[in-house]
Amino acid sequence: MEELKKQIVSYWSQRAEAFGDQRLREYFDEKHEEWLRELRRYLPDVESGKTRILDVGTGTGFFAFLLAGEGYRVTGIDLTEDMIAKARETAEKLKIFPEFLVMDAEEPSFGEESFDVIVTRNLTWSLPHLKRAYRSWHRLLEPGGILINFDADYCRETPAEHLPEHHAHKALSEGTLREYEAIKGKLRRTQQERPAWDEALLREVGFSDVRVDTSVWERIYARKDEFYNPTPIFTITARA
Repeated sequence: MEELKKQIVSYWSQRAEAFGDQRLREYFDEKHEEWLRELRRYLPDVESGKTRILDVGTGTGFFAFLLAGEGYRVTGIDLTEDMIAKARETAEKLKIFPEFLVMDAEEPSFGEESFDVIVTRNLTWSLPHLKRAYRSWHRLLEPGGILINFDADYCRETPAEHLPEHHAHKALSEGTLREYEAIKGKLRRTQQERPAWDEALLREVGFSDVRVDTSVWERIYARKDEFYNPTPIFTITARA
């Protein structure tokens, strides 16, 4: 594994326990239904039979649990073993059992056309080789399948010391925040402005009907609570 990926995995390993606890609180919060509302804008109905969903960068499984609870067949992958361990632990608590696997988001090892939908949240900003990931995901989707990506231009966000009182990262230690900023600095050199860059990459690797919604942030983060994210998120969807 390349050094930057090792650093990213180390960072998320340190955060896995507290991150999983926060995501579980989010699951039982109003955010549960707010996120489902956003996802339903794009998801095929369960009755259509197009229920195979890959949650890339699942973390501790928040999206995987939401979607499995709605009747979809969900596989969640993450490169950080501690995140997957926490996801499996949470599955026992919720009695909801998506499949969770340790796997590299940039090159998932599934066969072609294995999924109807790929979802991801707050992942693509942290991928050193984003074009490689998008190309791999295109291969995994059946023709007409949809990619649903919620993310933000995190590498250009407000530095941690200027965060508002209520923010999802506010409880992190100074050392963890410094590591986060260091990772962002390295990734920033490999990225262009988003989501315009994503739109171009998606088209280059064969996706069509690429669409961006920048208003999702106002709907999801209307309240400044422990889940609040001051960096404007976007939704980008594309068809294989």
